[in-house]
Amino acid sequence: MAYKIMDYKGLKLVTFNRLEALGILKHGFSTRLGGFSSKPYDSLNLGVKTEDAATAVRLNTQKLCEAVGVNFEDLVTTDQVHADKIRIVTSADKGKGFIIERDYEGIDALITNASGVPLISYYADCVPLYIVDPVRRVVALAHAGWKGTVMKIGKKTVAQMMAVFNSKVEDIIVVIGPSIGLCCYEVSEAVVAKFNTNFTDVSSFVFPKDEGKYMLDLWTANRLVLEEIGIKDRNIVVSRLCTGCSTEMFFSHRMEGPNTGRMASIIQLS
Repeated sequence: MAYKIMDYKGLKLVTFNRLEALGILKHGFSTRLGGFSSKPYDSLNLGVKTEDAATAVRLNTQKLCEAVGVNFEDLVTTDQVHADKIRIVTSADKGKGFIIERDYEGIDALITNASGVPLISYYADCVPLYIVDPVRRVVALAHAGWKGTVMKIGKKTVAQMMAVFNSKVEDIIVVIGPSIGLCCYEVSEAVVAKFNTNFTDVSSFVFPKDEGKYMLDLWTANRLVLEEIGIKDRNIVVSRLCTGCSTEMFFSHRMEGPNTGRMASIIQLS
C-alpha cells in the first residue's frame, strides 16, 4: 500500500510512504474527518471559498497544521482557477493567504526550495500532485483538475523546477494523491475533445460509455504527462484512493454537488 491513514485527535490524515521515507519533509492529505464544521461541510472542511463559517475553516486548518507538524502562521496558499500558472515561493511569502493578504492570484502550483515554508492547495475530486526533488531539496504542489491535466500542469511544474533549481528528471518523485478515479468520473464529449487537442493518444485513459459520454482516468493521464517530460515510471506513485467512492472519508464535488467541503494537500521541507 502506498499510503497510511494517521489519527491526530480524531483528525484522519493520509500520508505517503515514499515521501515519508525521504526524511526531508513533512506532508499530508486531509480527509473530511476530525474537524469543527457542520453539515454539509462536516467536518474537516478547509475550503475558504465555501459558505462554511470562516471560524470553523480556520480552526480546521490550524488542527491540520498541528497534525502535520507545520506552523499555521507560515502557510502559503494557492489561489486555484483550474489553469497552469505556477509560483516560486520563498521565505518572504510565509503567511500569504491566511495571515497576510496574497499579492498573487490565479495560481494552481507552488514550488519552493526554502525550508520551513509550508505549501497548501485545495481539492474535492481534482488530482493533487506532490512533486519532490530530494537531491536539490525542492518541493512542489500542483492542482490538476481535468483542465489542468489538459494543460499538463504537472509537466510544466517539473519544467520550472528544472529551470529555476536545476532539478534533474531522474531524481524527481511524484505522488498522485486522493482524487476521483476512473470508476466515478463520467465526462462529456466536449471534455474529451479538449484532451484530443493536447494528447496524441487518449485511448489509455478515455473510455467510451453511452452516446456522448466517456469515463476519464485522470491518474493515468497525469502519469503520461509526467512521463512525457522524463519522470521515471518507478518514481510515480499513485495512491489509488478515489474520492468519489469514499465520501465517508473524503469530500467529492462530483458525488455531493458544489455545496460540500474541500480537502488539502500540504508539504514542507524540514
